[in-house]
Amino acid sequence: MNKLAKNKSAPTADLHSFQKTVIEASNTKPVLVDFWADWCSPCHAIVPHLQRAMDEMADRVELVKVEVDDGENMKLAGHYKLRGFPTLMLFVDGQEAGRFAGSHPSHWICDWLEQHLPG
Repeated sequence: MNKLAKNKSAPTADLHSFQKTVIEASNTKPVLVDFWADWCSPCHAIVPHLQRAMDEMADRVELVKVEVDDGENMKLAGHYKLRGFPTLMLFVDGQEAGRFAGSHPSHWICDWLEQHLPG
């Protein structure tokens, strides 16, 4: 299992909890969702970079992990028309505010969040 998915600071969501854990929660604080798969090398490569970015941005955004191959979670990937993994989506006020795919360094993730987070 992905190291970050086990981290208490990175809660997980599934098809049944997504509405509450991500959509509703994003009305209080923006939520960055990491759609990942255990077989995906870039999904594992982004873990340390994502953790550093979340450590830096923890007061402004919450991270939630969704393992797409777990249970019915692929339905979420289909619903959001995800084409590759990892795909990270930012939700603000119950709506998608942005997304990116692939592994990126922590400074890139922080810059991307700065551009997409509300004031």
